[in-house]
Amino acid sequence: MTAIVNVFLKKGVLDPQGKASHHALDSLGFSEVKDVRIGKQIIVELDSEDKEKAEAEVKEMCETLLANTVIEDYTIEIR
Repeated sequence: MTAIVNVFLKKGVLDPQGKASHHALDSLGFSEVKDVRIGKQIIVELDSEDKEKAEAEVKEMCETLLANTVIEDYTIEIR
């Protein structure tokens, strides 16, 4: 089973990398871009057959290590 975790800054948290990318895209002529937020994707291979158990385990991983829940949100997709 594979878990795909997307981690991104919460709304209202300054994203300097996103701002720099937005500025660069604007400079390249992509003026229709309103905002850019940069995040990260973590892919975890699990040795589990129980989807609910796997999701709970990955949620615990996110809460303890993979995401800084003070400034970041995350989503989990189990495949």
